[in-house]
Amino acid sequence: MISTDHCRLMAHYNRWQNTSLCDAASTLTDAERRRDAGAFFGSIHRTFNHLWWGDELWLARFDGEPKPKLAAQVDMNQPGDWQEFLAKRQQLDERIIDWANTLTDAFLGTETSWVMSGTDIEMNRSTWLCVAHLFNHQTHHRGQIHCLLTAAGASPGPTDLPLVEMPFG
Repeated sequence: MISTDHCRLMAHYNRWQNTSLCDAASTLTDAERRRDAGAFFGSIHRTFNHLWWGDELWLARFDGEPKPKLAAQVDMNQPGDWQEFLAKRQQLDERIIDWANTLTDAFLGTETSWVMSGTDIEMNRSTWLCVAHLFNHQTHHRGQIHCLLTAAGASPGPTDLPLVEMPFG
């Protein structure tokens, strides 16, 4: 099982990396961020939005907040405005840190249940596994964004986990 300290570390790492990637993406034009680069979600813009939507969904499953309003298929073009996205990303990153700071071993030892998107299949998995997936999913898609940004001529910062500044022990 993962520890609460690991979750707090990954929440801070998430914010640090998102800030770095958003800063680098902000040096590009909107057209450059939206250009289909052949990635799984196509563009930098759509990959950022997928990551944001995924974080929203998982956090809603964990903290009991209402799920974000979704159509049958999430529109990876939304949020559409870059400044709106940046504000929402920053708010969500802070919410993830606040959430991680409240985690207990007892909570990580529970089960999380949800219905898979686009199906009627109910899933039940260990919460610690689902939390680990949240952070792994973030890292995976940020790696894609880092590659797309570099190919577009932007300069995202380092990604090494030991470089994250820790505000706790």
